[in-house]
Amino acid sequence: MAVPPSASLPCSPFYLRRQAPCPQCSWGMEEKAVASASCREPPLPARAAAVPCFGISVDQDDILPGALRLIRELRPHWKSEQVRTKRFTDGITNKLVACYVEEDMRDCVLVRVYGERTELLVDRENEVINFQLLRAHGCAPKLYCTFQNGLCYEYMQGMALGPEHIREPRLFSLSADVPKVEVLEQEMAWLKEHLSKLDSPVVFCHNDLLCKNIIYDSAKGHMRFIDYEYAGYNYQAFDIGNHFNEFAGVNEVDYCLYPARETQLQWLRYYLQAQKETAVTPREVERLYVQVNKFALASHFFWALWALIQNQYSTINFDFLRYAVIRFNQYFKVKPQVSALEMPK
Repeated sequence: MAVPPSASLPCSPFYLRRQAPCPQCSWGMEEKAVASASCREPPLPARAAAVPCFGISVDQDDILPGALRLIRELRPHWKSEQVRTKRFTDGITNKLVACYVEEDMRDCVLVRVYGERTELLVDRENEVINFQLLRAHGCAPKLYCTFQNGLCYEYMQGMALGPEHIREPRLFSLSADVPKVEVLEQEMAWLKEHLSKLDSPVVFCHNDLLCKNIIYDSAKGHMRFIDYEYAGYNYQAFDIGNHFNEFAGVNEVDYCLYPARETQLQWLRYYLQAQKETAVTPREVERLYVQVNKFALASHFFWALWALIQNQYSTINFDFLRYAVIRFNQYFKVKPQVSALEMPK
């Protein structure tokens, strides 16, 4: 859904201190990015294949002709009259169509057309680098090509999760107007001051783990993340807090679904154990719990600002202004209780 980096700061306004990525660091999703004065650029995937770039622009309002033109380049052996298409309508940043021939969609090309003026939010060159990087580590589908206003990639078999799914422990392993500019500036300053004191490690983050960006393959018993346009270095607690906020959904937002404390502690324990590959202490889990819930405020603030920009430029049929107000409302609603959380001694 919704913003990130390159050699400059990640696009999240809550990346509060510069951290230079280091080639000695492992690039797992949960691994720490160690600062190094001599390391200025993230490493490229080893022996990454060159990705074709076609000088084709696909009309956002009439995707199919442009998509089929791309398919003729990528799958020349497919007969045009046999190509089937399927539109995906869950996304609210881009437009997406699947092209395939066989019913089982085992060979299926996804054509993603960038949303109008989304370059204001997304570093598209960096998105391609992230895509190749994650593919090199087995964490992403194949990237087939880029074109003037989008990219084509492999369809991943599985089920896109919904809010009712991500609450299952087995998968762990408008009431106000938009705040005035002066209020937003004050809140931004407050977030920078308070979040910078939490000492959350900087890691390579997805930054947009809403339900539909998580694909669960029940046949293989594993999950994969998709859509890396907002991926990049950020605070670990932001990525997790943002994911917890997404338990509430996007189209029908219900913050009663935000995970309860015990659910969070269970999730965070699994996370830390996977990261450290050893047992973790209750203090470690509690510390991450506090960090995550405080950074969840930044997630609300960020996506609310994102929605205001989308409201101005996007051609996608979604009430972005209403969504901005919902996120701002939740930010101000939970801020007092979240601010009161204290780090364990």
